[in-house]
Amino acid sequence: MTVLAKIALLFVVFIDILGQGLVFPIINSLIMDPTSGFLPTDTATSVRHLNYGLVIGIFFLCWFFGAPYIAKLSDVIGRKPAILICLFGALAGYAITIVSLYIDSLFLLILGRAITGLTAGNQPIAQAAMIDGSVDDTDRGRNMGYIITGVSFGLVGGPLIGGFLSDPVLIGSLASLKLPFYAAFVLVMIAIFLVVFAFEDSRQERAPFEFKPLEVFEILWRVTRYPLVMRILSVFLFFHIANVTFYVFIENYMTSRFGYQTFGNSMVMLVIGFALAGSSTFLVTPALARFSKQRIVAVNLVVWALSAAAIIVIPVGWLCFIPIFCFYFIFGITYPTLLSMFSGAVSDEEQGWVMGITVAVFTLAGGVMSLLGGELMTISIHLPFFIVIVAAAVAIIVMSVTWRSPAIHKLTDLKAS
Repeated sequence: MTVLAKIALLFVVFIDILGQGLVFPIINSLIMDPTSGFLPTDTATSVRHLNYGLVIGIFFLCWFFGAPYIAKLSDVIGRKPAILICLFGALAGYAITIVSLYIDSLFLLILGRAITGLTAGNQPIAQAAMIDGSVDDTDRGRNMGYIITGVSFGLVGGPLIGGFLSDPVLIGSLASLKLPFYAAFVLVMIAIFLVVFAFEDSRQERAPFEFKPLEVFEILWRVTRYPLVMRILSVFLFFHIANVTFYVFIENYMTSRFGYQTFGNSMVMLVIGFALAGSSTFLVTPALARFSKQRIVAVNLVVWALSAAAIIVIPVGWLCFIPIFCFYFIFGITYPTLLSMFSGAVSDEEQGWVMGITVAVFTLAGGVMSLLGGELMTISIHLPFFIVIVAAAVAIIVMSVTWRSPAIHKLTDLKAS
């Protein structure tokens, strides 16, 4: 694989991850800030919370349903056409979102996020393309490291671009909530250009395609035939309920309690990006060499419960950045650890399937908790963070019960008792 091809794939991953850090703070400001003009000024706060949960929830649910088909399609038509489908979907999603901001249309905003969610499958396809173009295990490991680099830049770049282009203090009258979407639109066009002219498929085999409308549920049901995967998944589900609930509603909370606007919430995403990038890039290998996987997961869940509790009781906005950083710093170590457990629980031929399971659980939890959390925020802005605490506690209990088998002990580098 050429250097230009790798750059093209890294840029694709960068764009894929950049979108969340760029879009979420702006959507929060659009819906929650009465002065944005997007919703009628007299819209009740409770209704704003519900609409915020709806917009984010639709994105995750469409991602849940779309990801398996895009990934499967890449095996049929090739990585390059599948990546281009995702990029053109993102382009259409951003275009519709921009139109929605001009005419203040909640329906078009939801439609734009839905289309973006349905085609939000670029990262796993880019990973597969990197694997296809690897010449040996060493090259594969190096290329996967490049993917992490693209993810890290996306995590940091999204909040920086969104916060800078929307803040009149920084760029004066040019700033607007529309400008970051224009920037994202241009970046997607650049990604399309790079993929078209710099990347060619290394994998020439093509699998037959069979459309199954309920395939995503069949993929999940298949887990019942893998007891070891089910044991890991029983903890992973509550792990992601805690994760996505915190992630989706932290900006909404910062706005509702402390009056944070787009720039402030972009800084929240920036802190999350730096925390994830730092720990996932430099600390995963040392942590796995020193601690068992089970201990890493357990410590993560305790830190999460304490971080959510701190968010609830801290009286000053800027102090919340400390538990936010802690929450995602430990996540950056634990998430790759859990993925390695899933990988070790199945054969080489089933790696794609089991990684698809992890994405399905994440997106389904994101969709359900966004919709549910929007309702809970109307009752109390603290309730989503109580859910984080409860989910972390349940995950610890489930882990203590289901992770006692010798097979799990072997997988987590513990001696079987």
